Parts: sequence; C-alpha cells; structure tokens
Amino acid sequence: MPVLNPVERTALLTAALRAAETRRADRLYEDPYAAALVGEAGPELLAEIRAATFPPDRPRTLPSTPDYNAIRTRFFDDLLQEAAQDPATTQLVLAPAGMDSRAYRLPWPGHIRYFEVDRPAVLDFKAGRLGEVEPRVDHRTVAVDLTADDWEERLLASGYDPALPSAWLLEGLLYYIPEADAHRMLERVAALCAPGSRIAADIVNGAALTLPHMRGLLDVFAGWGCPWVFGTDEPEALFERYGFDVRAVQPGEPGADFGRWPDPVPPRAVKDVRRVFFVHGRRR
Repeated sequence: MPVLNPVERTALLTAALRAAETRRADRLYEDPYAAALVGEAGPELLAEIRAATFPPDRPRTLPSTPDYNAIRTRFFDDLLQEAAQDPATTQLVLAPAGMDSRAYRLPWPGHIRYFEVDRPAVLDFKAGRLGEVEPRVDHRTVAVDLTADDWEERLLASGYDPALPSAWLLEGLLYYIPEADAHRMLERVAALCAPGSRIAADIVNGAALTLPHMRGLLDVFAGWGCPWVFGTDEPEALFERYGFDVRAVQPGEPGADFGRWPDPVPPRAVKDVRRVFFVHGRRR
C-alpha cells in the first residue's frame, strides 16, 4: 500500500469522519465507501481530533470538526449535484480528490466527465482500497501534485476541455498552502475555466490561525506536519481578483446548517472570531 505524506494523510481523517457520519441515525449523507478508505491511520487521527475538540475536563471551545465536516460534505454534495444537472456543465474537477467517493456514491447524468486530481500515492491508495467498485460516471484520474508546473497539461491530456463550462471543487486545500500558492492556485484554475464555470472551496479566516483558543486544533495539524497557514477575512475579494463572482456562507447560516451546526454564527462585521467559509460562484 502506498505511503502517504502528512498532507495526504489528512484525507484519511476526512474518510474517518465520513465513516462516522454514515453510522449516525441522523446522518446528513451516506458514504458506504468511507470505512474502506479510512486506512490504518484514520481512526488514530480522528481520535486525536476528538480529544482536542471535546476535552473531558472542560467545555468545548474549538469548532466541532465532526459537525463541520458533515455540513461541508453535504453542502458540496448538493452543489456538485446541482451543477451536474445543467446540460451546459459537462466537466467536474475535484482538486485535490483525497479519499472522496462522490464518483461512486452519488448518481451522475451521462453528460458528465468527472476528473480527480491528486498525488499518485493518494490515488493509488484509494484505488487499492476500492478494489473492483465501479464509478457511476465517466471517471478520469489525474495523478499529479497540484504544486507541479505541468498539472494543467496532465489534466488536458486526460480529456479536460477548457473551452467548455466546468465545475471545480477545492475542498480541504487552501488553508494548507501558503498565501502565494493559494493565489497561484486560483489563478491557474481560473485560466482553465470557461465563462460561466462554477467554483467552490472552503477557507478559514485570519483569526482562525491566530486566536489562542484555536491552538488545541492548530497544534494537532501542526504536529502531523500539515499546519494551517493561510486564511482570509475577505473570501469574496480573493476570488473576485481571479474573475469569479462568489458568495461566502458560514456553517450555521441558512443553506449551510442542515440542523447540525452547534455554535452561534457571529455577523461578518464582528472582529477577532474564528470563521470558516464555504465559497461558491461562477467565472465571469
């Protein structure tokens, strides 16, 4: 089985969270493949997150990772499914793909080409775990590091057509890469998006990287070798800079709650509070 580096291993945490959500009676989605994708490390990573998030000796001060992940998964499930219903949208790109199983667990219209971009070790690990399971869509994997100079060429070689409308999901990516790399990533994605193409991503704000009460969670990720390094308080402006008109919604707000977010949602004008945003919109 391929050996995963620290950033790649976070995909196992996501799989463990999705497997746990699937076991809940009140689950927001069902991922029958998550348990197979957890690997040996997934349960250990999840246990560390739970210990930091839900300390036995004091009230919780960190955001609830299980609830956040459940809402994020469902939010982006719905967004991609809606995009796929548009006959003009023929291409979906998950970059990075991680241990995502949407190509296998969700129904897709016949006009969709579904691209998963990630490092070779991640895609090999996933393929080994899924075995003979067949995707429910025209599924193409692009085994390349998103920091490589040629990942766009590899995507085009897999059949992606930048002249056609597409939908891109950058899930669990932007807070792991330095600010300059985040800007470069959005610039590169924008160059591949025809007008009207959709984009979606999650991103934290600046305070989420610095507030003292966030240290418990930040230290876990830093200890794994994959610290959070980038956030923005103006996600709309960040995406606007690269030609995307977007909305940013926080978990717990209308359309991004699903009855699960356990914490208050401070208005955007309130300073020095942790935030996470689900960004979604279109290329001009």
